[in-house]
Amino acid sequence: MNKRFLSMVGVVALVVGACGSGASPSAGESAGTTYIPIISKGFQHQFWQAVKQGAEQQATKEGVTVNFQGPENESQVDKQMEMLQAEYNKKPQAICFAALDSKAAIPLLQKFKDANIPVVGFDSGVDSDIPVTTAATDNIAAAALAADKMAEAIGGSGKVGVIIHDQTSRTGIDRTNGFVDQIKSKYPNIQIIGPQYGGGDQLKSADLAKAMIQANPDIKGFFGGNEGSAIGVVNAVKELNMSGKLTVIGYDSGQAQIDAINSGLMLGAITQNPIGIGEQCVAAAVKAIKGESLPKTIDTGFFWYDKSNINDPQIQAVLYK
Repeated sequence: MNKRFLSMVGVVALVVGACGSGASPSAGESAGTTYIPIISKGFQHQFWQAVKQGAEQQATKEGVTVNFQGPENESQVDKQMEMLQAEYNKKPQAICFAALDSKAAIPLLQKFKDANIPVVGFDSGVDSDIPVTTAATDNIAAAALAADKMAEAIGGSGKVGVIIHDQTSRTGIDRTNGFVDQIKSKYPNIQIIGPQYGGGDQLKSADLAKAMIQANPDIKGFFGGNEGSAIGVVNAVKELNMSGKLTVIGYDSGQAQIDAINSGLMLGAITQNPIGIGEQCVAAAVKAIKGESLPKTIDTGFFWYDKSNINDPQIQAVLYK
């Protein structure tokens, strides 16, 4: 056995030892790799899994590495800030961010901007000009459409409960304002009950809906402002044996809402384009890294779906299960 062979054995042993100890470079540190972390508002809803799918598909097309993550639920603002700080410490080439609180993240995002790391907002933006663009649904217009559908269904008068996921994110704020303002401006004989905020949690949203029904036995309908809120309302209606007695309109998709619409328990819902949101945020981040110009907002679209069109190919393409 010659000295050159022994030297090669030593090198191999060192490499194997390093791998065995878990000492490997982070995604952002890999040589030649463009790393784009993606911090969402949560992970518990199927909506975020669809956004993740779109982001990863686009990352493969672009030849970049992404790391999609989010807190366990959509009330953990502090947890999201910890994730944001951890990704800043890795010095990525860009970051995609969906804010749980439209103001809380601004100081941290300023650090990204100062370090020349482009910030791309998605789904839920921030009250700042720091993001180079934001890929999102026009939530005000979408919620206004939901209000029109509700008014039509209940004959333009009566009480309607509103349950929203939060009052701090841009999605929560815009969906509340879009629905409530449309009712107030166009349908003066409809009385809004709420809004109440359930954190996107099905159990809490169900409890809020049941309390509204008990306090307002003449209530005619509910608007649930995201997947968890809408499913909570559906569960409350089922538990109180009021199926068919209330008009329920939701937001987003997911199997529970699809089943509720097909069964007639829910009138319909607004669906976003979650896969498209994921694709667009990654595509925009790559363009920002290259120094290409971007619009301030990227409208990813929305659709109304109900029993009459739920099987249309255009609708099926944007529903997630």
